[in-house]
Amino acid sequence: MKGLTRTFLTGLAAILPIVITLALLWWLGAAAEEVLGGLLRAVLPDLLYFPGLGVIVTLVAIFGIGVLLRAYVVQWLFGWVESLMERIPVVKTIHGVVRDMMGLVSGDLEKKFGAAVLVTLPGTAYRLIGFITREDFAGLPDELGSGETIAVYMPMSYQIGGYTLMLPREQVQMLDLSLEDAMRYTLTAGVSARKEK
Repeated sequence: MKGLTRTFLTGLAAILPIVITLALLWWLGAAAEEVLGGLLRAVLPDLLYFPGLGVIVTLVAIFGIGVLLRAYVVQWLFGWVESLMERIPVVKTIHGVVRDMMGLVSGDLEKKFGAAVLVTLPGTAYRLIGFITREDFAGLPDELGSGETIAVYMPMSYQIGGYTLMLPREQVQMLDLSLEDAMRYTLTAGVSARKEK
């Protein structure tokens, strides 16, 4: 019975990430089709509309927004809308989390974090992975840091939370691991990681 259970769990572990990914993509496509497809059906004659047009228009619109965001005026307008959202109590929390997660997904990891480091807890052999988030404390209170201090974010597994520590530079050791792999290692409690060739 133990062998059957192990085989079943092995199959489940292999197929579940694929199924969840496909289900999420399907849900996003269906939501785009329902919202934009409904608008297009109301505007376009039946001869021009076809199922999937909402998804196509959504993808084109997202790409178009990406192109427009290269223009200074659009960047300013987008910044103004974001600053407005940052002033609304509940909205600013949701918006901030979604924006930061999308920044990580879109390859913005290197802009957010300087490097992956290893921090040894004082008086112990315990080591934690962290990410340098600030090396310059100019304009901030002196208590936060000086020229010999760096800010290191220590995330908890499965993105539950984390701590930002102000540490002396000599207390951190640089890791020969990409930011993405170090983040994957940390967020999966060490289960998933690979070193880039």
